[in-house]
Amino acid sequence: MEIEIVTLTKQGGRPYNEDVFGQWNDGRFVACLVADGAGGHGGGDVAAATVRGSVLGGFAAGPGLGGEGLRLLLEQANRDVVARQAEGGKLAAMRSTVVLAAIDLHDHLLAWAHSGDSRAYLFRAGALVSRTVDHSLVQQLVDGGMIDEEGARLHPQRNMLLSALGSVDEMPEISVAAPMALEVGDVVLLCSDGVWEPLGDECLRETLQASRNPSQWVEQIDAQIKARAKPGHDNYTAVALWLHPDDEDVTQLLAPSP
Repeated sequence: MEIEIVTLTKQGGRPYNEDVFGQWNDGRFVACLVADGAGGHGGGDVAAATVRGSVLGGFAAGPGLGGEGLRLLLEQANRDVVARQAEGGKLAAMRSTVVLAAIDLHDHLLAWAHSGDSRAYLFRAGALVSRTVDHSLVQQLVDGGMIDEEGARLHPQRNMLLSALGSVDEMPEISVAAPMALEVGDVVLLCSDGVWEPLGDECLRETLQASRNPSQWVEQIDAQIKARAKPGHDNYTAVALWLHPDDEDVTQLLAPSP
């Protein structure tokens, strides 16, 4: 099984981009993440970059899909953000969401972990198989049956998080999924809320079905966000991972869109 990775990150309608993405692989294990910082320029972007360096560095030191190991990576990233907060100034109140996907190409397995409302999706044969569940106020309303997913996307308090890295007094909520079997043709998407909020799950599924490769899909995602998002809309970042059979001549790509 080979993996093809295509990425997109743009500042949207904001004056700067506080999203980051990153990846690491050793030929067997692949780790990809998206982190969405908050706290203003010089704060949120530092928080997100701190999370990226901490999580990917920790994964590289001991790659694997064990749930406890993935949880510890995010817990350490939280401590690293808190340590940078102590520098004060613009960094004092910085926070970051994170979503991490880890893939074992030999055993055909996927596991993910997240904190906040950056998401991971798994699509198979064009259908949504699984995705992360946000740590947010509107997700609690969805869980309680008070609003549906569409209502959550449009809710005035949709950006109110219940968990993010950078928590000083107690460890933030971290969710870790048990390893899931991967099949050739599966597609994994990691994204910040700047992607799923204007588009919704159905648009992501429809654009995937209309795409022949990850580059085309990411281009469609970009075009749909530009068409649908409101003025001043959020930064948006997407990492698309497509699983191919070994006999295809596919190189591992990390190709940020301009």
